[in-house]
Amino acid sequence: MSAKKEFNVKWGMAIDLDKCTGCGACMVACQAENNLAPQADASNKLRVMNWLVVFELSNKKAFPDHEVAYLPRPCQQCAEQPCATVCPVIATERNEEGGIVSQIYPRCIGCRYCMAACPYHARYFNWFDPIWPKGMEKALTPDVSVRPRGVVEKCSFCHHRFMYAKDKVRAEGGNVYVTGPDGKKHCAVPEDGYVTSCAEACPNGAIVFGDLNNPRHTVHRLVTGNDNAFRLLERLGTDTAVYYISSREWVRRLGDNYLDEEETQKPKQILPEKH
Repeated sequence: MSAKKEFNVKWGMAIDLDKCTGCGACMVACQAENNLAPQADASNKLRVMNWLVVFELSNKKAFPDHEVAYLPRPCQQCAEQPCATVCPVIATERNEEGGIVSQIYPRCIGCRYCMAACPYHARYFNWFDPIWPKGMEKALTPDVSVRPRGVVEKCSFCHHRFMYAKDKVRAEGGNVYVTGPDGKKHCAVPEDGYVTSCAEACPNGAIVFGDLNNPRHTVHRLVTGNDNAFRLLERLGTDTAVYYISSREWVRRLGDNYLDEEETQKPKQILPEKH
């Protein structure tokens, strides 16, 4: 994997799966905020475009023990990013402030190596030219570029909102980065000054966004020392910036794709050799 970069500020999320109802408000907010054009045939999952997808999880037990959970999955913003390792034109790398994995669309050649390397399926290839129904083009977000077909797209933690928040701090005469009591530099943007669209739209407050390195941010307090916090496929060592929280053990086990004990204890089937 590529060399890991350390940042004084590390933007991340804590998503409480016990609060998420799978309403899809985060998906709609993400599409509207990042200028994702509506698909003519959204049933074709091989061509659909969603930077954030809500998955349904199940414990696969019969009633009355049956339970479900819903898992929103944006880009995990890996510190050890497999996608950047395979990109031949350096169209994606983790060099944005706060450790956000960038996607440089004019540089992307659409080879889709990054899609194959991403273990979270968080990257999407744009198969179509963006077309909006008449009138909807007036509601586009002016700070987000509209991508042409032939490039790979992904969640950016609404990076344009971070840029706007920094400009606001400067306009008010402040410094973007200040030295905290711990001697490290912290971002002076207030916790509520930079919030992703999905976190803002969540009606239950299941998605919390902030600086994982800042003890005063809620997201830091939610994941630090919390035995119910986990990350997807953590055994891969990608060191993601998105944490999930659930008090249910079966949900946490699915997060790392553990096999059931009875499955691991089954003897391996030995096939006869062909002659």
